[in-house]
Amino acid sequence: MSREKTYRTEAIVLRRGDFAEADRLLTLYSRDYGKIRAIAKGARKPQSRKTGHVELFMRTNFFIAKGRDLDIITQAEVVETYEPLRQNLMRTTYAAYAVELLDRFTPEEDKHISLYDLLRDTLGRLCDADDLRLAARYYELRLLSQVGYQPQLFQCVVSGAPIQEQDQYLSPELGGLIAPGQGQADRRARPVSAVAVKVLRYLQTRPWDTVRVLKLKDTLHLELEGAMHFYLIYLLERNLKSVDFLLRLRHEE
Repeated sequence: MSREKTYRTEAIVLRRGDFAEADRLLTLYSRDYGKIRAIAKGARKPQSRKTGHVELFMRTNFFIAKGRDLDIITQAEVVETYEPLRQNLMRTTYAAYAVELLDRFTPEEDKHISLYDLLRDTLGRLCDADDLRLAARYYELRLLSQVGYQPQLFQCVVSGAPIQEQDQYLSPELGGLIAPGQGQADRRARPVSAVAVKVLRYLQTRPWDTVRVLKLKDTLHLELEGAMHFYLIYLLERNLKSVDFLLRLRHEE
C-alpha cells in the first residue's frame, strides 16, 4: 500500500534511537504499511507531547507526514502500553527478543497484517504468561511460518518419510527434521529428542489457549530453546543481541 503525503497507522515501536539534538528515530512495525522508519521531532524533550507515546513495545496510533528520506511523526496517541513489560526485567528481555526477531526477518514497507497481529498478541502474552519460555517458543514457530521458513516437523526433509517417535536431527539448512538414518545429509544438523519433537509439533499446530497450560521440565525447556535458537541464527546468519542478554541475565539469577 502506497502512503499518502500524510497518513495514519497503528504501529508497535521496535527500535528507537537518538537523532539530532532532541529527536527520536523510530523503527515501527505498522498494521497498514509494514516496517517503517520515522522521526519523532522533539520527543526527547520532557515537555514534548510525544513523550510517553513512543516508548519501546508500545502500540500507538501515529499521524505521519511523508518525508523525502525519513517520514515525520506529527502526532502520537498510545493505544496499549504493555506496562508489565517495563516492570520486570525478564519480561522486558523477552519482549526485546520478540521485536528484534521480527525486525531481523522483515524488510521495510512490506505490509503483513498477520505478522502485526502476531507481535501484538505476543506482547500481550508476555505481560501475563506464567511461562515466558513457552510463549517465546510459540512465537518463534508462528513467526517462522509467517515469513516462509516453517520447519518441517512431520516428514524427513531428506527422504520424505513420516517422522517416527524417536530422536531426530534438526537441520535449518534443509528446513526441518532429518530421520536418524539420513543424518549424513547434513552433518551440522542438531540432535533433538523425541519428546522435544513432540512438543515442537504441538506448539506449531495448537492455539495458544491450549499451549499455555503445558508444564515442561527445565531440561526440556533448555533443549527446545537451544534447538530454536540454532535454527533461527542459521537463517539470520547472525547472533541476536537479546538472546545474548537473556542468557547472561539467566546466568546471574
